[in-house]
Amino acid sequence: MMRKTMLGALTLSLGLSACTTSPLGRSQLSLFDSSEIDQQGQKAFEEYRQSHKQATGRDGRYVSCIANAIIDTLPEGEGPSKWTVGVYQDDEPNAFALPGGYVVINTGLMSVAKNQDQIATVVGHEMAHVLAHHANERSSTQSLTSTGLGVVQSVTGNNALAQLLGAGAQYGVLLPYSRRQESEADLLGLDLMARAGFDPRASIALWQNMSAASKGGPPTWASTHPNDGERSKALEGRMQSAIKLSEQAHAAGHDPNCGSISS
Repeated sequence: MMRKTMLGALTLSLGLSACTTSPLGRSQLSLFDSSEIDQQGQKAFEEYRQSHKQATGRDGRYVSCIANAIIDTLPEGEGPSKWTVGVYQDDEPNAFALPGGYVVINTGLMSVAKNQDQIATVVGHEMAHVLAHHANERSSTQSLTSTGLGVVQSVTGNNALAQLLGAGAQYGVLLPYSRRQESEADLLGLDLMARAGFDPRASIALWQNMSAASKGGPPTWASTHPNDGERSKALEGRMQSAIKLSEQAHAAGHDPNCGSISS
């Protein structure tokens, strides 16, 4: 009983002292230094890159064009100083983000996302995870749900953080974000792609394509998302404001033209 009381007190103390706010105003728990999280993200990406072949041809240029259009409209100082967005050879229609500004798109996704606006939906969603510091929140939450010893280790600078993030690049698969974080990334990503001049209405079509590709089940990369109906309803609820952002982007000269997947 005493151990539980001590753990509860420690959890409350850490929670109160490490509370941050997400871009949508949601309270977050962030126990770790952002530079530590980013270093682990870089390490995970390097391990992933060593085991997967990068697509440097048409697909790579196409996604880079889309990603750069979004990055160019981010407010100065928002997010990492450098983003690394790439396409890698993997038939599974998958994508994931790592802290530090790393976004990985599988070649399998290119046959599911039919145009630049649908690809921008995915890129915006993954960038939103990074901008909202979801990796720090996810690791902090897992730390506080472990034993009291784990909590202490996680804030004393040993290797607990690396253990929490998982083994290398498999972090994106083995340590998925929560439904709340995924829903937040949906909405934040919608704004990101709209501010760059992409058509936000393509987001709903993209998720419909993903659902069809997974034969009615949740896409592997979005297995912790709300179901399709909940997602569509949330996106539609934000759609009018996103369309206005896209119209404002066009008026400001942001009219991305990255071609098509087949061009």
